[in-house]
Amino acid sequence: MKTITGGTQMVKRRQNNTSKGRSSKGFCKNRARARKINASTGYETCTEQLSPFGGLLALIKFFDLVNFHKIFDSAYQPTSREPKLGHYSMMVGILMLLFIGFNRIWHFVYIRLDAMLCGFFKVTRLPAASTFWRYVDSLGINQANSLLKVMSILRERVWQLCGFEFCRIRINIDTTVKTVYGNQQGARKGHNTTHRGKEGLRPVLCFIEETREYLLGKLRKGKTLSAKETAAFIASIKACLPGCAQEVLLRADGEFLSREAVQAACQSGFDFIIANRGCNPTFDSSRWYQPWKRKAIEFNSCIYQPGGWDQPFRFVAMRIAKNLKGASNQPQQCVLFQDDNYTYRIFCTNMAGKAHEVIGEYDNRADVENLVGEAKREGLDMIPSAKFKTNYAFFQVVMLAYNIWRYMKMIAQRSLLPDHSKDSLAAGSHLKNIMTNTVRIARLKLLFIAAKVVKDGNRDKVKYSIHDARTPEMLSFLQFLDKRRTQTKPWLVPGTWLQRFTLPA
Repeated sequence: MKTITGGTQMVKRRQNNTSKGRSSKGFCKNRARARKINASTGYETCTEQLSPFGGLLALIKFFDLVNFHKIFDSAYQPTSREPKLGHYSMMVGILMLLFIGFNRIWHFVYIRLDAMLCGFFKVTRLPAASTFWRYVDSLGINQANSLLKVMSILRERVWQLCGFEFCRIRINIDTTVKTVYGNQQGARKGHNTTHRGKEGLRPVLCFIEETREYLLGKLRKGKTLSAKETAAFIASIKACLPGCAQEVLLRADGEFLSREAVQAACQSGFDFIIANRGCNPTFDSSRWYQPWKRKAIEFNSCIYQPGGWDQPFRFVAMRIAKNLKGASNQPQQCVLFQDDNYTYRIFCTNMAGKAHEVIGEYDNRADVENLVGEAKREGLDMIPSAKFKTNYAFFQVVMLAYNIWRYMKMIAQRSLLPDHSKDSLAAGSHLKNIMTNTVRIARLKLLFIAAKVVKDGNRDKVKYSIHDARTPEMLSFLQFLDKRRTQTKPWLVPGTWLQRFTLPA
């Protein structure tokens, strides 16, 4: 700047950049500094309310997004016991316990003072563990059946939120064994390869392959399924399907093959592939074919009517040549029949197509073993009571918590799409492919995030650390849930999605 005073020229120099420096509040890589923690480090307490389960805020937003309270009130059949917190709060409390990863009711002692849980229930501390146990002890068969309806309505709403419109779905059925120790009502001696001769329970579970979620199931006594029981179970599947599912492919092992089960599948309009057990179909020896030249595997099919069946069905077979020579050069005993040279796999089906394609479709069912094992780790192995009716109901509670984890992973994956947030792809690097992660891995990504519950402007607020690498994606996920909560729900728009379950206004 130049000024002229009394004929003399005076020059004043002024700094060009006069703006104040502001500290960035974003996520800076170099913001953290090294700490010094050793044996002589001091320690004290703080007045803030802390929680290791910061991801519960996303679960609370999810419950509000799908209006879980209304679903529960319309479908759940209350017990005779009237808890002080209400049926909804008691059931959600048990679901949150399982969601966190504790599968025993006594584990409530570890989370009674958790800031997130106490804030959700609007109490300073949760009720004693015995309060929840008494409520679980009052559950029975009616509550178990009503929870299946809760899951059906919840499934349909989540599919609408995620944009799933599966016209054809694949359903996999399998059974498992739960060995019991002690005097457990309902346990029986049955098929138990690990502990032969011991009493146990034998639940049956049904999963949807496209989403890997639990569809239907029940706790059973340790005996093998009867033909009448398998038929009743298959007939009950249709009532739990979402409205968009018009075609169903049912896949099960040999335990489910019977005349009654096949008739139930046909009456429900299902395609099915069930492993053979007890039937002896005759295959034309001239019709064996080998689709792959480098594999000694042959396939065949025939139409066969087993004894006592009302009509014939198609049976497809796969035979694998045995290695009769062995590793040594010693002479081997000759086989008596030609069939002794092969290992056979035979299936009953009503599907058309080549035999190797039908069997290949059945082999995709193998993933159900992983889902059953994961469900057992999430709480099915825990038997809370000596009453079979209580264990029967708790089975459905565990599977509801298992499905909620599935839905959380679906919506988290949905939040990564570029049409929802400009920075979602960059912020969601840890959430990428979360749908294929197990529940244990998903907990590390979406639940076990430290949080602080503070009072800000006379309002409670949850704060996450900027030093945690998972915080940006958690905030992005919470923003996505808030955005969807403000939008019109798809189940409220008529004609946009074929709904099977509707709630009263």
